[in-house]
Amino acid sequence: MNISDKLTYRKIFLFWGPLALTWLMMAFEQPFLIAFIARLSDAKYNLAAFGIAASFALIIEAPVIMLMSASTALVKDKNSYKKLKRFTDFLNISVTLVQLIILIPSVFTWIVEDLMGIPSNISHLAHVSLILLLPWAASIGYRRFFQGILIRNNLTRRVTYGTLVRLSVILIVGFILFLTGIEGAYVGASALSLAVFIEAVVTRLMARRIVIRINQRTGETEENSNDTTANNQLTFRYIVKFYTPLALTSILSLGVHPFVTFFLGKSYMPVESLAVLPVVSSLVFVFRSMGLSFQEVNIALIGYNKKNYKLLRNFAIMLGAVVSVGIALIAFTPLANLWFKKVSGLTTELADIAYLPLKILILLPAMSVLLSFQRSVLVIAEKTRPISIATAIELIVIVLILFIGVVHLDLIGVVAASIAFVIGKGVANIYLVRRQIATVREWGV
Repeated sequence: MNISDKLTYRKIFLFWGPLALTWLMMAFEQPFLIAFIARLSDAKYNLAAFGIAASFALIIEAPVIMLMSASTALVKDKNSYKKLKRFTDFLNISVTLVQLIILIPSVFTWIVEDLMGIPSNISHLAHVSLILLLPWAASIGYRRFFQGILIRNNLTRRVTYGTLVRLSVILIVGFILFLTGIEGAYVGASALSLAVFIEAVVTRLMARRIVIRINQRTGETEENSNDTTANNQLTFRYIVKFYTPLALTSILSLGVHPFVTFFLGKSYMPVESLAVLPVVSSLVFVFRSMGLSFQEVNIALIGYNKKNYKLLRNFAIMLGAVVSVGIALIAFTPLANLWFKKVSGLTTELADIAYLPLKILILLPAMSVLLSFQRSVLVIAEKTRPISIATAIELIVIVLILFIGVVHLDLIGVVAASIAFVIGKGVANIYLVRRQIATVREWGV
């Protein structure tokens, strides 16, 4: 029996739980790495450099992020597997070439020092860190492609096992490099790069048997398919049409990081803001990860004729409430002081700057749950274009608010960024609400 048959809240939780744990473990990566970096020499400069390198790495990997949603939705037989696998290889090669171009010293210096106004000592640390992160994007793309296949075939625990390997490598390699006393930014980049590469290899090995079974299917029709391609041969042209808006969504969403870094570099207390933002963002991401993990859950469990929509919607509402309460308990209690000073290792000066941005960002996790749910509904309906439009609107709003906050109001950079993130995400959600409601009415559920 397919898991989407006779779905219950318990079944949703058991399916979602491993994915949530996966995202949660990924969310703890940066806090662990930051804890190492903050305890090494020149912590402020290394935290800033690591944040810059991570921002570049994120925007470079953006086109491959949605491969997990794509393979969850599309890979069902030999033809669809091979077509999407070739598409994945093409994307992985492309993003790696883009990173190589950015790493050309003259290009990197022009972007980071001339355009962004980052001091040369931080720029050098960031450049070497980004070199160490060269395997990052392709490893992410390869891993997410096979994770989607595991999710579609109800093997979500294996996704968690892969991430557990990744987190273990980060801790072990990070600790070893920490003992060597090398620059903190290099510790973070090296540990992260090696960890995602090993995770990609492990995920491929865990998907080996299911891939063999998929390659034995030729033109198979799935009874509980959620998309109109179930009875059709998947073509490369269809993949491009389906995936392009999703890729644009990731590019626009992650593309905001270089803009934020640019404005922070020109804001009041620039170095402090560049150092604090990754610390605050990584804590918020712990709670946001609960919502980000729900997108593939809805795609996989919606069921025949979208019969499980209301059950999944109610679960998403409960999830949004839980993450909101969770982050508020930290932001407005002494737990914030414990996290920033004891766990993250920030100095009193930097910790004092971090408290207000965290309080501003408490709405972000709940907004991420809502956004993931709305996106999944549109992916199921193959209406991916509004998703990229919503993300473009979010990017524009964030840049506009940053411009006002930094240039006209002279706010501390990290505070302006926090306000911009919340307003931008809110506007994106508002834009998608009508499209989601219209889609649900078409389904008649």
